[in-house]
Amino acid sequence: MTPKHQHLTYNDIHHLIRDSAEKIKEFRPDMLIAIGGGGFFPARVLRTFLKDASTKRNIPIHAIGLSLYESLPGTTAEQIGNEVIRTQWLGPESGKILLGRRALIVDEVDDSRKTLHYAISELQKDVERELLALPEAQREAKRTHFAVFVVHNKLKPKLGSVPEDIPYYAGAETADVWLDYPWEASDIDEHDRLAAQEREQERQQPA
Repeated sequence: MTPKHQHLTYNDIHHLIRDSAEKIKEFRPDMLIAIGGGGFFPARVLRTFLKDASTKRNIPIHAIGLSLYESLPGTTAEQIGNEVIRTQWLGPESGKILLGRRALIVDEVDDSRKTLHYAISELQKDVERELLALPEAQREAKRTHFAVFVVHNKLKPKLGSVPEDIPYYAGAETADVWLDYPWEASDIDEHDRLAAQEREQERQQPA
C-alpha cells in the first residue's frame, strides 16, 4: 500500500519554527546542533528567532551527520532503516566543545526516534568523558544541558527514547504519513502545487 503523502511548503515550516521559538527561548540555548541533512534548514531559521535582541548575537550552529535510511558506501541492506550510521561528528574534541553549553539538537522529523536516541546518547558520552578529566568539584558547573527540537513529531510507537530530563519541543504533531519537505523537492513549483491540492482536498472533506 502506498503511504499517504503530505507536502509541506517553506512557509509551513517557517511558521512552525517561529511559533515554537518562544517556548524554546525558555531553555536558553547557546548552541544549535543540526542533524544533517534534515536539521540544517530548521536550525538556520530557528537561529533567526532566537537571536538576542539586545546584543544581536547569533547562536552558533554545529552539524552532525547521521543516516538511518540512506544507502551509503559500505552499508548493507540489513543496516538501512535499522542502524544509525555516523557520517559526520563534532570532531575528536566533541566533549570539550560541548562542556558547559546549553545545546539544542535540531532535526526535521521524529519518526522512529532511533536517530535522536543515538545523537543524545553519543553526545552525552562525549561530555561524560571530558567531565571525568576535570576535578570533581568543577564537574557539575561544566555539565552540558541538552534539549531537542523537531519540526514534526509523528504519533507512532517509537524505537528509541529521549531521557525525561531533556526538554523536548515539537513544532507540530502529525499522523504517521510520508512527510515531503520542500528542501527535498527538485521541482519546487510542483511540490507547492501538490501541497495546495492536498489542503483543498482536506477542506472539502465533511467535518
